Amino acid sequence: MGDWGRAEYVARQGIRDRRVLAAIANLSRADFVPEGERDAAYQDAPLPIGHGQTISQPYVVALMTEALELRGGERVLEIGTGSGYQTAVLALMAREVYTVEIVPELARPARRLLHRLGFTNVFFREGDGSLGWPEAAPFDAIIATAAPEEIPRELLRQLRPGGRMVIPVGATHEAQELLRLRRGQPGMLPRVDRLLPVRFVPMTGQASVPG
Repeated sequence: MGDWGRAEYVARQGIRDRRVLAAIANLSRADFVPEGERDAAYQDAPLPIGHGQTISQPYVVALMTEALELRGGERVLEIGTGSGYQTAVLALMAREVYTVEIVPELARPARRLLHRLGFTNVFFREGDGSLGWPEAAPFDAIIATAAPEEIPRELLRQLRPGGRMVIPVGATHEAQELLRLRRGQPGMLPRVDRLLPVRFVPMTGQASVPG
């Protein structure tokens, strides 16, 4: 399945945002997986990228990105750079992407790859993603590709009023659920949309709010 074929596939699965489909179509997923996995790169399935981590299936990447409702001028925080594939999709759709990865052996190759592919609007940090990137906050959107047991308070604080956060939440694979939170005005609880059951690697947790 080629790039446009993959975009057509996720469109058939219900993805409607044309900008998301264009971003998926304009990236080669094979660039973001280990050499031994490249024959499987166009399958709609998660793939191992080493160090106990995976690259999400294209449909889930597209769904999470669509749920952020990006229009092009946003500053986005990504928790979990991984191979850089989701980062690249975001960078094609937003003004700036701030991405945090806790595994140095993944963060550094992803940074080199994204630079080689010509992305100049991505900023990188190695460390605990549950702490976010406070000095760059507030963000218009936050996306997490690792699952905390509960929603990290620090991430919610770094989301501007009206901003969206898409995050998998759950203590075990069997209990994880993908959520979209819309932050209200200060003092108001966020609105929570429950999107679908998912399975993500766990996130290092800090102080959190119930999901």
